[in-house]
Amino acid sequence: MSLATVLAEVVVVVATALSLASVAVVGPEGIRAAAADFPQRLRDAARPLAVLGAMLALNSVVRDVGVELSWLIGLNITDTIYAIEGSFVAALQSLMTPWSTPYFGYVYIYGYVFLLVFPILLGIFADDDSVLRRTALAYTVNYGGGILCYLLFVAYGPRNYMPELVEPLLFDTLPRFQLLTSRVNANTNVFPSLHTSLSVTVALLSVHTRERFPRWTPVAVFLAASVVLSTMILGIHWGTDVVAGALLGALAVRVATRSRFR
Repeated sequence: MSLATVLAEVVVVVATALSLASVAVVGPEGIRAAAADFPQRLRDAARPLAVLGAMLALNSVVRDVGVELSWLIGLNITDTIYAIEGSFVAALQSLMTPWSTPYFGYVYIYGYVFLLVFPILLGIFADDDSVLRRTALAYTVNYGGGILCYLLFVAYGPRNYMPELVEPLLFDTLPRFQLLTSRVNANTNVFPSLHTSLSVTVALLSVHTRERFPRWTPVAVFLAASVVLSTMILGIHWGTDVVAGALLGALAVRVATRSRFR
């Protein structure tokens, strides 16, 4: 299977989920109202999305050259993380059942992409641009914090650090996704977990918009919790990475909700 095939699969699944969620969360009337005013809403969205796009472009550049830079300026904290939590991730993996592992594998890929994209749609569907601006700013803070930490710290995930105890369950169960993750992840960039920080960000932001989109909040919280668990269950991140990611996500939401630039 080729990378293009895997990407097409992800696009189809996520696009279907976005369509169904839009109808369920926003409703036909809300979608029609947004469609009628779409050009103006798109203009309102241009600036915050451009800022986020610039940060994503920077993240892409850093991902390509950052591993070499982090070895020059960074600190290898893998041993410290292991000293803090030991074989916690291995113990967590031992609790998995045959059905739960594929669930967390699909959540790690499909659920995470959906979780990140749907709040952008909600920002466009909303009748003012504060929702989108808050979301874009929170995402930007997350990626900025992640870039900084990946340059300052070198950390191997548990599946790489102790392969005799922690299995690479994502690749063992769904090997085709290795074509995708190998393009966007580096083995030494695990602290903090951006899957966790961005998922926590979405969950917290959904609480802020619960009166406007009440059906979204329980879905966002449940899916975010599943993504967070998946990072450890699949052997990709340490519990320490998850705690740091949750703190980064909470900080990002605090900045986004209090900033006068949102």
